[in-house]
Parts: sequence; structure tokens; C-alpha cells
Amino acid sequence: MDQILIARSTFGMTMGFHIIFASLGVGLPLMILIAELLYQRTKDADYSLMAKRWTKGQAILLGIAIPSGTISGVQLSLLWPGFMEVVGKVISLPFQIEIFAFFLEALFLSIYVYAAHRLSPQMRIVSVLLVLIGATASAVLITNVHAFEGTPTGFHLVNGEVVDVDPWKAFFNPSFFVTAGHVVVSAYMTGAFVIASIAAYKMLKVNKTSREYAFHQKALLVGLVIGGTFSLLTGINGHDSAQHLHQYQPEKLAAAEGLFETQTHAPLVIGGITDEATQQVKYGLEIPWLLSVLAGNTPNEMVVGLNDFPRDEWPPLFVHTLFNFMVLVGGALIFVGFIGFAWKKWLKHSHYPRWVLWIFVLSGPLSMLGIEAGWIFACTGRQPWILYRVMKTADATTQSQGLGALFLLFLGIYLFMAIATILVFRYYFRRHPISLEGEA
Repeated sequence: MDQILIARSTFGMTMGFHIIFASLGVGLPLMILIAELLYQRTKDADYSLMAKRWTKGQAILLGIAIPSGTISGVQLSLLWPGFMEVVGKVISLPFQIEIFAFFLEALFLSIYVYAAHRLSPQMRIVSVLLVLIGATASAVLITNVHAFEGTPTGFHLVNGEVVDVDPWKAFFNPSFFVTAGHVVVSAYMTGAFVIASIAAYKMLKVNKTSREYAFHQKALLVGLVIGGTFSLLTGINGHDSAQHLHQYQPEKLAAAEGLFETQTHAPLVIGGITDEATQQVKYGLEIPWLLSVLAGNTPNEMVVGLNDFPRDEWPPLFVHTLFNFMVLVGGALIFVGFIGFAWKKWLKHSHYPRWVLWIFVLSGPLSMLGIEAGWIFACTGRQPWILYRVMKTADATTQSQGLGALFLLFLGIYLFMAIATILVFRYYFRRHPISLEGEA
């Protein structure tokens, strides 16, 4: 197996595992904060109980996110020494600031978990808000390194040496704001839909007249409203991201849409399979002019095709499928959020039918799959570059042997951590059902 492929597979597996906990670690604090605000406003004890239970979940997830995040940091140095040499000299600032963001999150999460009942209402809100700020800042700072990979600035590479370093210019690289915005709103969306998914599943299992059903119905509505709102914001930010690709990484946009020839009035192709031999997207639905409109807000916009670039610099053509799946999931989640809110508030129905609840159950896994597809697209679509047009992935990869064994080792570690997480969740929440905690 190719050395580069094994290295990418190992790190991709690590990030695919870590991003589950990282995304929920950013999204859940927002849900906890909203539950706390609703409790302080309405004095409905169910919202206080939601905040308490979701905080326990946040603590469990953080316990897995910390080691998996640490592993990813170690693997960066282990697998990509050439890349980390540049990172250490140019873009180490986000890593350093992230330590303080993590301390902020961990400190106030500990205060809220162990001393919420001793705090004033205002300090309860402040504590959760600081947890949210810390978690969000951590996500923004770490993913800024990914943004830097797509638009590396703030240095020059001369004869293999890093010179003219400007760390703040590297920090605020052209991709910083659009990447940070997309990561944050998609994480908030995912956290909300995971809550909605769990609540809907619980509603399918209990009697409609029970207190537990009423509790989960409140949690479901909060999750759907917040999830639907942030899925719409994710879509808006996604449009900005596409225009950013058009400007800074045109071959990535071309691969995402299966566009081979540079043209104005470029069509947008939904679905289908990119066929390099015929230079077409087979079986796709083509919408005339729409890609040009999305890229430059006018059908006259010139969109660069793959044939304008050397063949060895094309991204893998399967990113078209990843891109389509990500967009499809985003559109579906906007619809799910709208249906959930409209059914309850506009149609005035007191209960959701079982088939609708099953749709809500699917929203959590779908949002997470959308996150995974988005990250795979973002990283794979940049290939063959690890630093766009500065350093190729092949030039940054370790020459050490035995990476296959390393892949299997980390696969075993992640399976163990996943099983442990499931068992801890089952153990805690089975021993602390809503009926008992509500009486406490």
C-alpha cells in the first residue's frame, strides 16, 4: 500500500473520529445555554433538567475529545514532518492560543457541573456562556490551520527555507473568516439535531401521556428550532465558501461540480458520477447557468475548468459526490427544522405522528454524516497539496516505515474509545432516568 495513502488514511481516520466529539463539544454548550436561558425566563424545571443532563453528556464527550485531539496533534508531527516544519515557524499561534480557550471551557464547565446549584441565575448563565466561548474559540483556532493550508500566507519558501514570516498575516489568512464561520454554524447545527434526534427516539418509546414524553417534546422543539436555524445559516455560509473556492482554489470548485472546460454560463450539476474519459457528469441533473451565478452572482461569470490545470494537480474526481451529499444533507435538514416548527406552532398539532418522529430521529446521524462528508471534501479537494501551491502532500509525508501497523493500532484505540463512550452513556443515563432526576 502506498506510503502517502497509508499516512492520509491514518490521519483521516483520526480526524473522522475526533470530529464527532469536537463538533458535539461545540454544539452542545449552545443547547445548554439556551436551556438555561429558557429556565431562567419560564421557571419551567424541565429546562433546568435539560441543561443538567446535557452538561453530563458534554463532560463525557470532552473526556474523549481530549485524548483524540491529542492523538491528532501527535500524528501531525509523526506523519507530516515537512508540513509541521512550516507550521512551527509560521502558524503555531492558533495552537498556543487554543490552550487558553480549552482551559476557559474546562474551568467553567467544571464550575457548572459541580456548583450550578450554588450559583446565582446570572452566574449560571455566565458560566455556560464562557464554556460556549471557550469551545467555539477552540474550534475556530484549530481549524484555522486547515484554512491556512488552503490559502497559505504570511511567509515565503525560498530554497526550502521559510523566510519573511508574518504570523498575524498567516493567522488572518484569506480563508480564516469563511472557514471559521462554516465550522461554527455547522457544529451548532449538529449539536441541535443530535439533541432533537435523541428526544424524538425517546418519544417513540414512552407513553404520550407521560411526563417523560412532555419533557422530550420540549427538548425536541428546542433542537429543531435551533438546528433548523443554523442549517439555514450553514447553507448561506456554504454559498460564501463556494465563492471563496472560485477565487482561491478554482480547481477544487471545478472538481466539486465536474466542470472540465472553462466557460461562462456554467451549469450546476446535481448528482451523477464524474467520468474523466468523456469529461462529463453522467446521470446528473444539469441546471443551466447556475454555477456561474453561484460563483459570481451573474451568468456571465467565467468559471475555470479542470482542463486549465495539469492533470497531476487535479483533485480526486469523486469529490463531486461528497460535495453533492453535503449539500443534499444541508437542504434536507433545513426542511426538517421547518417541518418540526410548522407542525407544532402553525398547524397547532399537540403530537407528532410516528413517521415524522422517525424523520427527526434520522436528523442527528444525517447532520453528523454531513459534517464528515464536508471535512473529507475540504481536505481531499485540496489534494495533491498539503499547502496549496506551496508544498505537495508527497513532499511533507514521513519516510518512516511501519505505517500500516500504526494504522491498525489507532483503529483499535478508536474502537475501544467508541465502545467505552457508548457504555458510559448507557450506564449513566440508565442510572439517572428523568423520572428520578425530576424528583431530586
